[in-house]
Amino acid sequence: MTVSTSAPSSLVARGLVRRYADRVVLDGIDLTASPGRVLALVGENGSGKSTLLRLLAGRELPDSGTASGPDDVGYLDQDLEAAPRATVGEVLDAALAPLHEAVSRLESLAGDLADPWTGSAAADEYGALLDWAVAHEAWDATRRAEEAAHRLGLGDVSPDRPVALLSGGQRARLALAAMLTRRPACLLLDEPTNHLDDDALGYLEQVLRDLPGVVVVASHDRVFLDRVAHQVLDLDAGHFGTDGRGGRVSGLTRGGYSALLADRSAARRRWEEAFAEQQDEIERLRRVAATSARQVGHDRPPRDGDKFIHHFKGENVARTVKRRVADAERRLELLQREPVPKPPVPLSFTGSLAPLAGASVEVRDLVVPGRLSLARLDVPPGDRLLVTGANGCGKSTLLKTLAGRLGSAHAVSGHVTVHARRIGYLPQEVTFRNPSRSATEVYAEATGEPVPLHRLGLLPSRELHRPVGELSLGQQRRLALAMLVASRPDLVLLDEPTNHISLALADELEEALQRSVGTVVVASHDRWLRSRWTGTTLAL
Repeated sequence: MTVSTSAPSSLVARGLVRRYADRVVLDGIDLTASPGRVLALVGENGSGKSTLLRLLAGRELPDSGTASGPDDVGYLDQDLEAAPRATVGEVLDAALAPLHEAVSRLESLAGDLADPWTGSAAADEYGALLDWAVAHEAWDATRRAEEAAHRLGLGDVSPDRPVALLSGGQRARLALAAMLTRRPACLLLDEPTNHLDDDALGYLEQVLRDLPGVVVVASHDRVFLDRVAHQVLDLDAGHFGTDGRGGRVSGLTRGGYSALLADRSAARRRWEEAFAEQQDEIERLRRVAATSARQVGHDRPPRDGDKFIHHFKGENVARTVKRRVADAERRLELLQREPVPKPPVPLSFTGSLAPLAGASVEVRDLVVPGRLSLARLDVPPGDRLLVTGANGCGKSTLLKTLAGRLGSAHAVSGHVTVHARRIGYLPQEVTFRNPSRSATEVYAEATGEPVPLHRLGLLPSRELHRPVGELSLGQQRRLALAMLVASRPDLVLLDEPTNHISLALADELEEALQRSVGTVVVASHDRWLRSRWTGTTLAL
């Protein structure tokens, strides 16, 4: 096998531009990701995080700009690519293959070192391959694969199980386990914390902190960003960037999510102040430009004795005023040609979750074989319940049961009573029957809602008429949330509601949940959400 003998290299992008039809997704992106340091990408849904990762991975080509870095790249997409006909064991074996090949080749080369005819060439290859194998911990690969599968919640899944029979969360964790086992020189991860419980998250954070290579990760997980990110690149950086200083890399923050919030706030404040100052200056210059030379000497008419003096001085004053008017007009033209743009109103969720009280839930001795066993649960009207627990404990199964979505294929025993006029259910995986229809059409057809979709603050106006199938996963989830809000349910069931959505919307959604007067049941791994939850908690 061929390995690189050079020191770990950085991943560098300069001026990346990517367009889809008439829509510019990325416009002049610069970044440098160094070995041993985690660079996080954040931004609103549709801001280009996944697109940027695909460009860096070489899965797409930019319309302009360049990206260069290590040859050994591992890319984890939100839309998993594991072959459905493969088994769990085959996926992990494929990740282990180059590591096992390196060890086997080293053993073969060791026998050639004493040969006087081949020893010199063998020594060179042996040294380079040995460095690579040590960096990738090749001798420990099998144990590491077993640990990754176990820590990521796949310990009870048979190696012979076909990937096609895994749940979406299991497929995501399998792909992540394979990627972490392989330890590529450059690791690109798109929303890796989705579907992970606390133990799995702790394991992922530990591995990423210890990796010697380049790591770039797009994530909505606020605690994760605080714990692993050395730098955060904000793709929503405004006119003054994220750090308030402006420039092409001004969206870069040193630190995690908490540092990002502080920098965003400072940048927004400076932008608003600069805009206000410029508007004041434009108004002042307009007043100056409106000054007329006829105003010269208007305080008093000249007397006979000083007509000559006034005429002389008056001409000087007139010339001065004329220059001042010309200077003001030139300055005004410059400001109007290069204005500080008005800070846009941030996209903000204005929906009200569960506006009507009255729904309640009663569960007794519920058993879904292999998925859930719950002796008792009472959710009174107006209660807010957070369901937590490790992967596989039955959180999603509980919500599906309450929503009546579990299906007849599952043998369910016990007593479940839901008193609700209307149930609103947001599953982990959102699908739409006709992805070619626009977001506005899907919303109108599903809800008949007279309130325009854009007023909920979930999708920007430019995305409302795009086909649903072309929206990002986060934007599709926002649309599903908008449809739920429009149905005005009195029982809201949300399964991992902060998955795939932006940091800002996650904060606003949590606030909406806290102030809701209806009955809400939320299943979530989100540690940030859980740390701020003030309602009832059920740990499965």
